[in-house]
Amino acid sequence: MQSSVATKKFQRWLGSYGNGQKGPLVICIGGIHGNEPAGAIALQNVLRQLNETKPAFAGRLLALAGNVKALNEGVRYFHHDLNRMWLPARVRSQPKVETAEDAEQQELLTIISDALTQQQTGVIFLDLHTTSSSGAPFALISDTLLNRRFALQLRTPLILGLEESIEGTILNYINDLGHAAIGFEAGQHESPQSIKNHEAAVWITLVEAGCLIPEQVPDLSAHRQTLMEASRNLPSVFEIRYRHAIQASDQFVMKAGFTNFYPVKKAAPVAADCRGEVQVKEAGYLFMPLYQKLGEDGFFLVREVKPFWLGVSAWLRRLGADRLLHWLPGVAYLPTDKNSLVINTRIARWFVIEICHLLGFRKHAQVGDQLIISRRRQSSWGRNQDV
Repeated sequence: MQSSVATKKFQRWLGSYGNGQKGPLVICIGGIHGNEPAGAIALQNVLRQLNETKPAFAGRLLALAGNVKALNEGVRYFHHDLNRMWLPARVRSQPKVETAEDAEQQELLTIISDALTQQQTGVIFLDLHTTSSSGAPFALISDTLLNRRFALQLRTPLILGLEESIEGTILNYINDLGHAAIGFEAGQHESPQSIKNHEAAVWITLVEAGCLIPEQVPDLSAHRQTLMEASRNLPSVFEIRYRHAIQASDQFVMKAGFTNFYPVKKAAPVAADCRGEVQVKEAGYLFMPLYQKLGEDGFFLVREVKPFWLGVSAWLRRLGADRLLHWLPGVAYLPTDKNSLVINTRIARWFVIEICHLLGFRKHAQVGDQLIISRRRQSSWGRNQDV
């Protein structure tokens, strides 16, 4: 990474751009983990080019640094992972500021809430990350059709199902407010290429959102090619099958040599902890192996989803097929929430989960023989344009 990273001091407000034309609000955050400065640097580079060339711009770009104090110290976080603190109940309660991350969250929340309150048209949120392992860049979304639309334009692998495994992310918080929200992982923390990949993702998103026309981004074709080349020969869509959660007492150590999307066979040894060897539970692709001290996710296992099924799922959703789910044996709506289903696993055994996934129901909670499965609030692009 650039040598200036070690001495660079970030401020919350990386910058904004817009020249008064009506249009969408694009909110970008880099460095919500303090050991991931590439996103913040990329946003500064994009803003520098915008301010130099001064193109016409529909709407507004707002660029923020995430965990500013941790970024400036080069650590992931101090007391709590800032990207696990966005549970709706916690945000609503406005807890007392007791840690550095409490203060970071409240400041971010104030800025984001003010920006959303003033916005009358579409909003897209882009959360920029890097990983401790090397490998191809990829996009993460909660599975709404609008999120798919933006994420697929990045031409990198798309990961579905993270909301089943991780709670409290800022991405899911924004999505639950009804806005489009994309997570983008650009590559390894210290790689200079990660900055370039982030810049490409931001420029492509600004064009796809309608803020800029393609001719206003001189290197747009090169940006698209950069991301396509980085993920060449990989499937275009994956879903998460397993998360290996860890805590400090586990003494978890990942075996050397794994990268994102590394193919593994069932029972392959991939790590070790205080209990012995850690093996994967099924064949698939190893995803986000942990090669840093801090973290709650040792690794994930993902499998390919054929693009055909995305097309089927989009068609079914537009037909409103989700209205028929409660007619399946053992399936009923949760009385207090029409975006959630109660599945009796003793009755509903054959392909029910797969059918629910097609229709956007992915977040699971098990209570005895009952599985509660929910979908995120469907993203909207402006008023009365739910997708």
